[in-house]
Amino acid sequence: MRPADPSGGIPVMVPPDVFRDQPVLTGERVRLEPLDAGTGEHFIEPVLRMDPEVRRLTGTHREFTREELVRWAATRPDHHDRADWVVFEREGGAAVGECALIDLDPDNASAGYRIALNGMSVTGRGYGTEATDLVLEYAFTVAGLHRVALEVFAFNTRAQRSYARSGFVREGVWRESLRWDGEWHDAVLMSVLAEEYAELRAARKKG
Repeated sequence: MRPADPSGGIPVMVPPDVFRDQPVLTGERVRLEPLDAGTGEHFIEPVLRMDPEVRRLTGTHREFTREELVRWAATRPDHHDRADWVVFEREGGAAVGECALIDLDPDNASAGYRIALNGMSVTGRGYGTEATDLVLEYAFTVAGLHRVALEVFAFNTRAQRSYARSGFVREGVWRESLRWDGEWHDAVLMSVLAEEYAELRAARKKG
């Protein structure tokens, strides 16, 4: 039975606090721990000293203060309409990035996804792809989402290939959505549906 909308309207596809019990997610290469006051320092330092290339790839114009980031990390457990994780290497325990399910739409069982690694030195090792797979597994098999979507800038072809390996399909383009170094850049829209991810998961198990 679909849960009732607390406002008294039509039933919703997933509860608005579906991410309340956010788990630790563990793969072969990475471990994803929920962002909170305890894990926050591993998230804060990389943002304060953000790699210029990571800043470009994520289109991050804004500078953040430590106080803002401390407050942000500490309040994440109170926001059950999104799920933020810090990505750690499984061996060694170093923090290598952060990722999140965002923009939850309970009525349509959909959410957005974002991920950022801490620097170019940790790219190309499969961390991002595995972290994305772990989040999608949780999103579809535990949270019960129907659709997960993202946007990635057109010049970030490596990320687009990584997302495609996780089942994301290109949907379209937001034209000239980022201005960087005096030039306009498009954003590519991608998404994956629950049934598509289930098919990919089954194919992987078959080898």
